Amino acid sequence: MASSPIPFKPDGGKIKAIRGQILTFKADPFLHNENECYDYLADGLVVIQDGVIIDAGNYAEVSPRYPQLEQSDIDTYVNSLIVPGFIDCHVHYVQSPMIGSFGDTLLSWLEEYTYPTESLFNDKKFADEVAHQFFRQLLQQGTTTANVFSTTFAASVDAFFEESERYDTRMISGKVLQDRNLPDSLRDHDTKESIQLTEKLLKKWHHRGRQLYAIIPRFAPTSTPEQLRLAGELYQRYIDQGVYMHTHLDEARSEIDWVKQLFPEQKNYTDVYKHFGLVDRRSIMAHCCIVSPDEWDTLHKADCGVAHCPSSNLFLGDGEFEYWEAKNPRRPVRTGMGTDVGGGTNFSILRQLGDAYKVAMLQAKSLDAIKSFYLATRGGAEALHLENRIGSIAPGYEADIAVLDLQPSEFSAWRMKFTKTIFEKLFILMTLGLDNINKATYVAGRKVYDRSRDKKWMYASELDDKKG
Repeated sequence: MASSPIPFKPDGGKIKAIRGQILTFKADPFLHNENECYDYLADGLVVIQDGVIIDAGNYAEVSPRYPQLEQSDIDTYVNSLIVPGFIDCHVHYVQSPMIGSFGDTLLSWLEEYTYPTESLFNDKKFADEVAHQFFRQLLQQGTTTANVFSTTFAASVDAFFEESERYDTRMISGKVLQDRNLPDSLRDHDTKESIQLTEKLLKKWHHRGRQLYAIIPRFAPTSTPEQLRLAGELYQRYIDQGVYMHTHLDEARSEIDWVKQLFPEQKNYTDVYKHFGLVDRRSIMAHCCIVSPDEWDTLHKADCGVAHCPSSNLFLGDGEFEYWEAKNPRRPVRTGMGTDVGGGTNFSILRQLGDAYKVAMLQAKSLDAIKSFYLATRGGAEALHLENRIGSIAPGYEADIAVLDLQPSEFSAWRMKFTKTIFEKLFILMTLGLDNINKATYVAGRKVYDRSRDKKWMYASELDDKKG
C-alpha cells in the first residue's frame, strides 16, 4: 500500500534524534482499513542524518542501535505528538498582505483586493518582505512544504525561492501566467514573452536544492487560448523532469459560467485544461468544489492531484468540496489540503482540518481525525506526487517534521483528560482552533522554528553554524 522512499545514502554527518509520541501514515484510510494505514508509537525515536530519516520506531528498539547518540543529541518532547510536517497543496503567498479582506463574491473580491495587491510584486523589496513573513507563518504552523502561487513578475518568483533556500524547505512555485481579463498593472502584455520568462525561471529554480517549479495559468478565464496552448506545450516538455502544472478548477458557479462563455467548444471546465495539454500526472487543481462525474473521471485517469481549501469555501461562499467524490474507491483522486491564503483566513493546516469537517457536515457527511491527519500529511504528499520523499516518518524520507503540543492551554490540558485515544485528542486540536499548537518545526532535520527559543525562526545556515 505504501510507496518506497527514494534510496538514500548518508554522507556521514552527525546523527541526531527526536523522541516522543509519533504518528505517521503509510496508506490511504479512505481506500483501506483505517487501522492498517498508520503507525502510532507511544514512545518513539526518529533518527536523522544529513537531513534524512535513517531510522524510526519504538525507542526501546531503535535506541540501542545508536550507542553514539548522547542525550544532548536527542530532542525529547512530552505531552506532544511528532508528525510529518504539514503540506499545503494550494496557497497564494502574494495574497498574504490582503488576507482577511472583506469578501462579496469570488470575482468581485479578486478585482477589489487581490489584483491591486499582487500588482505591487514587481518591486523586489516588497516581494522579499512578504516572502519573509509568509515563511514565518508557515513554519510556525508546522507546514514544511507548500504548492504556492507567486504572481506575474519574476521578482515574485525569485523572492519566494530565495527565502525557501534560506530555510532549505521543499517548495513548489512559479510565475503566474495571465494575459487577459486583469488590470494592465498585472497582466502579461506579451504572451510569447510570458512563456519565455516562465521557462527561464524554470531552468533557474527547478531542482535547485529542494526547490521545484510549477507552470501556473491562474485560471482559464485569465489566459488566452494561445497562452494556455503554449503553457501546455511547455508543461509537456518538462513533465518528465518533475515540473508541475498548478491552477484553479470549478471553484464557484459564476466562474464556471464564465468559462463556458469563453470556451464554448469544450464540454466542461476540466476539458478546457485537457484540450490544451494541462491535465496530466503532475497537475494540481485547486478547489474542485463543483465537479461533474465526467470531470472526476478525467482527473482520476490523468492521475492529477486536487487541493481541498475549506476555509476559502466558507469565507468566499463558493462551492463545498465533496471529499467522498474525490475519494470514490471506483476512481479515487489524489487529495490534499490547502489554506488558499488569502481566500483562506489563516495559515494553519490544523484549522483547515476543522473547517473541512464543517464543510462536510453541511452536506450530511463527516470527516474523522484519522482521515483528516492523513490529508494533512501523506495525502498532501500523494497529491503532489512526493509520497516517496515527504509526508511520512520512516527511513529514507526527508526529515521534515512538526511537533504538536497536546496541551497548548490550561483549558485544553483539562479537556484532554476526558479523551481515550490519540485521535480523540487530535480531533480536539483540529476543531477548537487553539493558538500556539506547534512546538517546533524541523526542515531537513534542522529545527528552523522553536517556539521556546529566543530566536524562534532560524535559517539553515545559522543552524549549521551552531551545529543545531
